[in-house]
Amino acid sequence: QVQLVESGGGFVQPGGSLRLSCAASRSTLTFVAMAWYRQAPGKEREWVARIRSNGFTEYGDAVKGRFSISRDRNSMYLQMNDLQPEDTAVYFCNAHVSYVAEIWGQGTQVTVSS
Repeated sequence: QVQLVESGGGFVQPGGSLRLSCAASRSTLTFVAMAWYRQAPGKEREWVARIRSNGFTEYGDAVKGRFSISRDRNSMYLQMNDLQPEDTAVYFCNAHVSYVAEIWGQGTQVTVSS
């Protein structure tokens, strides 16, 4: 059973940066894709960014140009720059370990406030 553990969340002022990490219990290189989602209070879970097995990356319109997704053998990362209050949410790591199976991490809180 593959497990995902997020870290790196916290409190930051508007305009600041954070780097989230998602550590997998085994190599990510065979995963079909990995992604970050977020969920703000009272809102539905929102897709943020995705990185496919070939390295191709995609971003949601709300974060394009500010966030950057990457991964190495055992982890995935989300570099978040120019954070704004509307980025406040619980951020979740997601992995399609195969075309028919996906797993989620437990989430890490990001709070952006002055």
